[in-house]
Amino acid sequence: MPAYKLLLVSTSVGPLGTGLGGGVELTILNLAKALHQRGHELEIVAPAGSQIDLFKIHQIAGAFQVPCQEQQRTDPITMPGNSVLANMWNYAYQVHQNYDLVINFCYDWLPLYLTPFFHSPIAHLISMSSLTDAMDGMIAAVVNQFPHTVAIHSQTQADTFSFGKSLRCILNGLDLSLYEFSDRPNNTLAWVGRIAPEKGLEDAVQAAKITGIPLKIFGLMQHQDYWQQICQKYPDAPIEYLGFLPTAQLQQALGKCRGVLMTPRWIEAFGNIVVEALACGTPVITYHRGGPAEIVRDGETGFLVEPDNVDGLVQAIAHLDEINRFACRRQVELEYSLTAFGDRVENWILTLLSLKA
Repeated sequence: MPAYKLLLVSTSVGPLGTGLGGGVELTILNLAKALHQRGHELEIVAPAGSQIDLFKIHQIAGAFQVPCQEQQRTDPITMPGNSVLANMWNYAYQVHQNYDLVINFCYDWLPLYLTPFFHSPIAHLISMSSLTDAMDGMIAAVVNQFPHTVAIHSQTQADTFSFGKSLRCILNGLDLSLYEFSDRPNNTLAWVGRIAPEKGLEDAVQAAKITGIPLKIFGLMQHQDYWQQICQKYPDAPIEYLGFLPTAQLQQALGKCRGVLMTPRWIEAFGNIVVEALACGTPVITYHRGGPAEIVRDGETGFLVEPDNVDGLVQAIAHLDEINRFACRRQVELEYSLTAFGDRVENWILTLLSLKA
């Protein structure tokens, strides 16, 4: 495959490195690494204040977008004054003809709408399942007019869209050199994610209270009121909130845990934390809902539990020691390495650019 010049446009809900962008931040970094290793030339456009190792960032000031998780299905499209989203895409339009391809990581209406106006093609990596009618309609319009330009992370995510069969599934990948395998965990559990209602943290806390096993909680404190409600409802639960940690610290903490709990109330598009935990050798117990359920091999690298069933979590925790931690690491090495991810992304890019030619 020839080397290409690629312009990557980041999420618009916050600077890279802060956790405000959720799993998209890790996706951008690893996709950039995978393509850079293959000789492609990259520039990343991101909100001012972004920090990401190894790559040039063109930083753009402006007001952040409201996270899509806080929108209702019928809400209209909105944009603040001096929008960082608009400012990033204004810059992208000015320079896009210097690049072979623009890769969009914003889950937002504007870059989809702008697709026909760019001379260089735009590849859209959609990071959310179906959330609003306005977004679904605009994604569908792009899929119909520009086939192969829209990709997603899991088949479950694709299935939430009526046009899901037209979306390209590229999964995700990790730089495994950053994750240490550990086969000597402590008697602790972990839960990782934004502290927000759709993540279902209270179920993990309740399971920790029932089992008496300490639960380490990591992630961005997005909803303080939600967190306080959990603390008030389960005052005696053995929990500890440790904040949002960079990868180096997070992987060390995950490797020391017997297992990671995932308790989503919504359809997770993928679930980067599942792959991060498995890379450390730590099995994952997740609700059989969304992308995580496609990653975890039930009984082999973790357990799949009936959604919203705390008793199911408790029963699975009792069987964690039956999981071979080497099998967890091996699954990630085979399916979610930078090499595997790079292969999938390059095939997507080659398909898209061959149509242009």
